[in-house]
Amino acid sequence: MARMKKVFMAIILLASALTADAAVFTIDLSKPRQTIRHFGASDAWSMQFIGCWQDEAEQRKIADWLFSTEVDAQGKPLGIGLSVWRFNMGAGSEEQGRESQIQRGTRTECFLTGDGTYDWTKQAGQRKFLRMAKERGVPHFLAFLNSPPVWFTQNGLATNTGRGGTLNLRDDCYDDFARFMATSLKGIEAHDGIHFDYICPVNEPDGHWNWQGPKQEGSPATNREIARLVRETSKAFEQQGVTTQILVNESSDLRCLLGIYRTTWERGNTISTFFSNDSTATYLGDTPRVPRLIVGHSYWTNTPVPYMRKIREQLRDTVARYGLKFWQTELCIMQNDEEIGGGGGFDFSMKTALYVARVIHHDLVYADAESWSWWRAVGGDYKDGLIRVFSDDNMRTGGRAVDSRLMWALGNYSRFVRPGAVRYEVLQPDDPYGVMASAYLNADGTWAVVAINYSQTARDFPLATSDGKSHTWRAYRTSDVDGETLKPVEPLPLLPPRSITTFVSK
Repeated sequence: MARMKKVFMAIILLASALTADAAVFTIDLSKPRQTIRHFGASDAWSMQFIGCWQDEAEQRKIADWLFSTEVDAQGKPLGIGLSVWRFNMGAGSEEQGRESQIQRGTRTECFLTGDGTYDWTKQAGQRKFLRMAKERGVPHFLAFLNSPPVWFTQNGLATNTGRGGTLNLRDDCYDDFARFMATSLKGIEAHDGIHFDYICPVNEPDGHWNWQGPKQEGSPATNREIARLVRETSKAFEQQGVTTQILVNESSDLRCLLGIYRTTWERGNTISTFFSNDSTATYLGDTPRVPRLIVGHSYWTNTPVPYMRKIREQLRDTVARYGLKFWQTELCIMQNDEEIGGGGGFDFSMKTALYVARVIHHDLVYADAESWSWWRAVGGDYKDGLIRVFSDDNMRTGGRAVDSRLMWALGNYSRFVRPGAVRYEVLQPDDPYGVMASAYLNADGTWAVVAINYSQTARDFPLATSDGKSHTWRAYRTSDVDGETLKPVEPLPLLPPRSITTFVSK
């Protein structure tokens, strides 16, 4: 009898251990969080060249990878279905050539000419990809500017060249710059049929590097300068009937949104500066066309891992206190991302893909981001593109595009979590080196659950909803296994090592 009792207890302990190992990932229907607006990437700076290639088959391949929501005969997605496309509205450094002091690959054209007229043949390659995105169903478009047009800047250039921390815009040209944006948005809509939902007049104005070098277009700006420019832009949009929403602030670092980070009071504390009633000189909360929304970039805050979560929770709580929403609009790999070797050298594998998926998870789950975008859609031998182009002349006349696991990893979110989806909390602690899961209820009533297995071993993933209803799931996996790029797989309650799987309810 004693022996039987010991055997019985051993069975109970074993069952308990198995139950603990297979803890159920339960979607808590009582805890809805943010509404997801979109996932995206930008056209900078590659599309100005790729959009003018003679090889239209290669252009279509790239556009399908980025924008398509179609599937092949086996049900495998043809692309990652981005739902917002960021357009870099140029400042005119390309027309200046070498005198721009900007490297060739990052110069841009400008619609405005020196005599004050507009040339609607400019930015042709980028505009072709705007049209290709719309043809493939991309529902939202966002324009951003790195610099005012060179005709309006203080130094006659689209780069700051060490001027200091103020906006490179002449004091008498704020209204001119605003009218340029309004006219450009209307012109693109008239000529290309693209309506821009959003525009951000400044990009990373609080970068601690102050845009001292001539590498690319860009300018710092103080909060007072930004507030003045946004008000002028709002006025110009109202006068010209432009309904595009004006975004602030595309901050370079989440720490700049919350406080002062490696800068001065003039360019820090972005959230309170623009949306506190006490900030009378810079308050934008009652400005027409300006939503109660703060936008920023997740650079530099992704390591160490505990800090990545902590600062996002702080951002979430601060944003909620001011009655705002948050969008993450730009990220690529930087030198401080040491876990994957920094930004140098393109990586086709799951190493970078999983690292970025973990950042996406933290931005969505702990910062309540409503929108998430990668930086460059297409790049070269650096970890800043979703797609790698091999070219003999830096993409200027042609090249060969190759996809990456990073692109398809983003697709585990963008392809299945569609605009209007609501995120719900998942009742299971995250393990940033193991399993992380997030759940979304799409507007059509289907669930999308994204499960990341960061570890080197397979992990159980029993999935349920808190109402106890039974669901039938389809599963799509991205891993280093050959062919597993959003590949339809059997929805077994097991996550292979180093993989990302999206479960979609039928």
